Amino acid sequence: MIIGAGKVYLYADWVHSLKEKRMVVKSIIDRVKNKYNVSIAEIENLDMHKSIVIGFACVSNSVRQSNSCIQNVVDYIEQNTDAVIEKIETELL
Repeated sequence: MIIGAGKVYLYADWVHSLKEKRMVVKSIIDRVKNKYNVSIAEIENLDMHKSIVIGFACVSNSVRQSNSCIQNVVDYIEQNTDAVIEKIETELL
């Protein structure tokens, strides 16, 4: 069993309140959940309205499939939000 984990750091300059941030985060999470079979949540900087950190994980039977899943999710997030990706961390367990 291979577990692929990713952490995406986003910066949303146009967000001016936590309520706006929650709407952006909920939209990203819902879209990723509907498209890919991954566990995903906002994991850090919950009280900072311009900073978004989303973590996700997938389970598969091969390293290649886990890497592909992680890359697909990162690409999808990048294409479907106006927020700027600051950093991406990935890990295979």
